[in-house]
Amino acid sequence: MRETTSVEESAATHPSRAAGSLRIVPVESRAQRAAFLRLPRALYQDDPHWVEPLHLEQRQWFAADNPFYEHAEARFWLALRDGRPVGRISAQVDRLHLERHRDGAGFFGLLEAEDADETFRALLATAEAWLRARGLERVRGPFNLSINQECGLLVDGFTTPPMLMMGHARPYCAARLEACGYQKERDLLAYLIDADVAETPLRRMAVARTRRRITTRTVSRKHFQEDLDLIFTLFNDAWADNWGFVPMTRSEITHMAAGLKFLINERFARIAMVDGEPAAFIVVLANLNEAIAGLRGRLFPFGWLRLLWRLKVRHPESGRMLLMGVRKAYQESLLGAALAYRLIGDIQPDVVAGGMRRVELSWVLEDNQGVRSIIGEFGGRAYKRYRIYGRAL
Repeated sequence: MRETTSVEESAATHPSRAAGSLRIVPVESRAQRAAFLRLPRALYQDDPHWVEPLHLEQRQWFAADNPFYEHAEARFWLALRDGRPVGRISAQVDRLHLERHRDGAGFFGLLEAEDADETFRALLATAEAWLRARGLERVRGPFNLSINQECGLLVDGFTTPPMLMMGHARPYCAARLEACGYQKERDLLAYLIDADVAETPLRRMAVARTRRRITTRTVSRKHFQEDLDLIFTLFNDAWADNWGFVPMTRSEITHMAAGLKFLINERFARIAMVDGEPAAFIVVLANLNEAIAGLRGRLFPFGWLRLLWRLKVRHPESGRMLLMGVRKAYQESLLGAALAYRLIGDIQPDVVAGGMRRVELSWVLEDNQGVRSIIGEFGGRAYKRYRIYGRAL
């Protein structure tokens, strides 16, 4: 059945909408998918801090072989005002999340819209109706498309560009969501630190007291798949008790690595061992957004040459700590803190030598005081805040 919502159909429910000019249509055709990807360009064209993502990567949202769809389903819609795209949204049901958390929650994501109450209401109502029809009891978001990908709505920190795989937003978006009945569930923080930050006495003490037990090594390109499997085994253990956690599947891990492999420098990824057993890991990536600025989301015909030059010759001055984790057995202990200090300290000379001047650590749950205190030891400052919203269906 075609899932189209018009303003006229729901005027009785939302009498504040202007009748007749706004329609919500499902994204079904190639042209609609292209319009879905291009829409943010019109919304952010006068925002100097927005960076248009690569469309090549975003087309994976619609790809049947996207491993996310092995355990989830999603739908996409466009808002058209007099035939012109003015908004978009997705809705997702993740069976792995439901099996793990049993909270009856579905998700929305990829929300972008003009600054109009009726547009936000129509898009959200459409996503909510789709989730409700599938028996869900709560909606949460934004997730693009899962908690293991880009998530959260930027609510503070609009005056700097987003890093790799982090979102940007207009300040009005939070107010529009809240006007539609959405409330904060969690805040996610992005920290910025200087790449050449000096060692502190606490860091020096923790490392010295555990030096005999901890060793670290770089990821091996020769044994890349084995190290990748090891990192995500550690990830699924380290993050298991985090709010909203959903384990990554092996196919998702391989898919993500394939998409990021040209960015992965083995010197920027390390594994730590305690008494010879894998215990923690860290992955830092060059900030792709710095390299794709101005490409308008396209690599062809000549964008790929500019991208390669910016990545391999000029080198980005910023990076993002994409992943870091310490086995649960060592968390909340001196050894756990030492593992984090040691990994950051051991990777630091390579990051600086690679031309990075600043690194973003993201995202960090606002109530994760252990990680926040370690970041504070490195002089990190929270410079962006992303919010997960929710409401009952």
